[in-house]
Amino acid sequence: MRPLAALLLSIAATLGPTVDPAAAETGEQACPGLVAAVPPLVRPAALARNEVGLTFVGHATWLIESAGGLRVATDYNDYVRPAVTPEIATMNRAPSTHFSFLPDSAIRYVLKGWNPGGGPARHDLQVADVRVRNVPTNIRDWSGGTEADGNSIFVVETADLCIAHLGHLHHTLNTEQLKALGRIDVMLVPVDGSYTLDTEGMMEVLQNLGSPLMLPMHYFNPSTLNRFLAKARERWPVEFSSTATLTLSRETLPKAPKVLVLPGR
Repeated sequence: MRPLAALLLSIAATLGPTVDPAAAETGEQACPGLVAAVPPLVRPAALARNEVGLTFVGHATWLIESAGGLRVATDYNDYVRPAVTPEIATMNRAPSTHFSFLPDSAIRYVLKGWNPGGGPARHDLQVADVRVRNVPTNIRDWSGGTEADGNSIFVVETADLCIAHLGHLHHTLNTEQLKALGRIDVMLVPVDGSYTLDTEGMMEVLQNLGSPLMLPMHYFNPSTLNRFLAKARERWPVEFSSTATLTLSRETLPKAPKVLVLPGR
């Protein structure tokens, strides 16, 4: 582990993560939360205080790096993993490419998007300059029915940015879920149109959230991606990045919503 990250985690371990039970119970979460605006205690030279690093690892896994040196891996699994060990890993229970049976023991916080004991999962974790919280969603079960609260949308807040990983989303979002998500600046969007939500339904979700930056994932092959992009172009400009890593800040967000495709699948 980098000395910088080790220092931060030592401080975080002393303070401990904090959870707001009342907010978690009602689902009424402001975005950004307090921690998202707190200057990091120290920061790596690669990122300024107001920046966050975002790398598309592949499938539905992204590595989010804060200015304070914390790393979050989304839909952490046993097949597609970042090259570095994250301090925080989120997982969803749809196919096993979205969770790990044996997560790396060096990961300090493993957040499941479902509750093994039943009912919705509730997470609101603050460590140094990062906050991670979830909004539960339903999933289809293998018999074609619905399993309530079987997955989650995870929101990572840092550097005054709110990044939402839509996970293995199977349905459009209701008013309560949209309210719980709050302001979302960057959306990580599954666009396969079949295993997750159909393309028209996903267009509705994206339109309702109105994020400035939408990044596709979970598309398997070019034809699936192009099907999504054809619909997206009816609403927003579409651009392509030559690299799988972005450095983002509130100042550099698009002035109007757009879709940006990073190399991956």
